Amino acid sequence: MSDHDQTIPRLPSLMGRAMRPLPLAPLSVTLSLLARRIATRHPGLFARLGHYRESRFLLDPTDLPFLLLLDLRSGGVKVSAHRRPPMAEARIAGPIAAFLGMMHGAYDGDALFFSRDLVVEGDTSAVVALRNAIDDAELDLAAELAEMAGPLKPFVQQAVSLAEKGSGVVLHRVDTLAGDWT
Repeated sequence: MSDHDQTIPRLPSLMGRAMRPLPLAPLSVTLSLLARRIATRHPGLFARLGHYRESRFLLDPTDLPFLLLLDLRSGGVKVSAHRRPPMAEARIAGPIAAFLGMMHGAYDGDALFFSRDLVVEGDTSAVVALRNAIDDAELDLAAELAEMAGPLKPFVQQAVSLAEKGSGVVLHRVDTLAGDWT
């Protein structure tokens, strides 16, 4: 499924407009908790970044009404949502489906960059280091979210499966069966 001949799904513009008034603070807290959980469960992920471990990466999902800042400075991991671009060493822009598909192994990162489905600005070597670290970690955000949900895990798994089928966005590792997250 890593063949780039596939069309990258785009979230409908109506969905993006509907998200515009949502407060960003709860999203930032949730994403930071998720990022810290991932850092704990995959300690090699951030260690593999070397001197880029002190970088800020601006993720610009072009079909969402906010930007995400992954801040790795001071030995921590923080993700915050913003309406305007904050300072960062590198910016990666593209549809959210491209970000998630690359993270979950459904799309080849090199193909996304060369086709310009993802656009990189700033310190490209930092972005390559981040992409390589994510590839090696074989992350599964859906499984991480389901585990964070505790007793609500089955409901989260079902919601993720429905969202994935309805949107075409890859929300779990492609080598993991949707009903077999452990």
